[in-house]
Amino acid sequence: MAAGRVMPRLTAGERPEWAARLFLLILLLALPLAIAAARPGRDDIITLHASMPESGGWQPGHLSARVGEPLHLRLTSDDVVHGFAIGAGPDGQKHDSPEVDVKPGEVAELTLTFDRPGTYTYTCTRWCGPNHWRMRGTIQVSGGQPETAEGGPPLYVELGLDIDTPHPPAVVPQRAPDPAAAGNFAGVQPQTLLGPDTYLTQSPAEAWLALRDLPELSHLDDSALWDAVAYVWHQNTNEEALALGEALYSENCAACHGESGAGDGVFAGSGSGDIGAMRGHEVEPATNFTGPALLGASNALLQGKIIRGGMGTGMPAWGTIFTGEELQALLDYLWTFQFAEKPLPKGDK
Repeated sequence: MAAGRVMPRLTAGERPEWAARLFLLILLLALPLAIAAARPGRDDIITLHASMPESGGWQPGHLSARVGEPLHLRLTSDDVVHGFAIGAGPDGQKHDSPEVDVKPGEVAELTLTFDRPGTYTYTCTRWCGPNHWRMRGTIQVSGGQPETAEGGPPLYVELGLDIDTPHPPAVVPQRAPDPAAAGNFAGVQPQTLLGPDTYLTQSPAEAWLALRDLPELSHLDDSALWDAVAYVWHQNTNEEALALGEALYSENCAACHGESGAGDGVFAGSGSGDIGAMRGHEVEPATNFTGPALLGASNALLQGKIIRGGMGTGMPAWGTIFTGEELQALLDYLWTFQFAEKPLPKGDK
């Protein structure tokens, strides 16, 4: 029978050295496991897939979080480039999270923390197709103390406006109004005659009719009165607001309404296509902001259209996306399609 292999005996001097080597080997093997175990929250990462709305949009479309606790996201696209951003929070203020590009074949990591409860809406910020605006999801944040709501309901609600009823203007100008021609009419500033709420609550056509009834301006012809209306509208905005409004319009509205506001954007025709087929009826085309119909709308009416969206149209609801400042800046910019594109210097009021 063959002799078995005999392991050599360790001397008393060799035993401590062998034990030290074994301990070092175990330590080297255990260190990566310990580091991995020490990583906080790695098992609670949510993978958020983006795809065009026809393929499902955001998946998942509804998330949950708690005040003060981080929400870890992995963002990836299943088709084209999308963008991820969070709109206005429950108090109407923007969340401080960055906008993130979501690219196919790549993963972007994002950690969100919320300091107040409520519902937050996340959107796609890249025009990915005709139904881009349908790419929305919600994050329901619980815990903490709810914010006290500031202000009352939207102005169109306070005024009881039916934003779905057409509001054609009673009068229209014969030429483009020129606000620079109406800086001062014999020492009378038009905005002092119309009052501070005119810009928000009256349409330009209603403001024109109000001026027409004023004895102080009875000597002016119809075109000069339209110049005065344009002057009042520009006295209620500034360059910063118009720059913000232009950026918001270009990013969110121009694809349907057109860069020039004429309702001829690249997706303007989609109303009778995918969206119309989805709802089972034709959808009204995008509004032409350069046409005379806009002169029958007040800022309050347009505000309602933007906040709630348009019934029977492809117009989405933006009330959970824009802050109050952004909404007013966008309204200011819409009037540049009717009046001059640059605001006038602020006059004495």
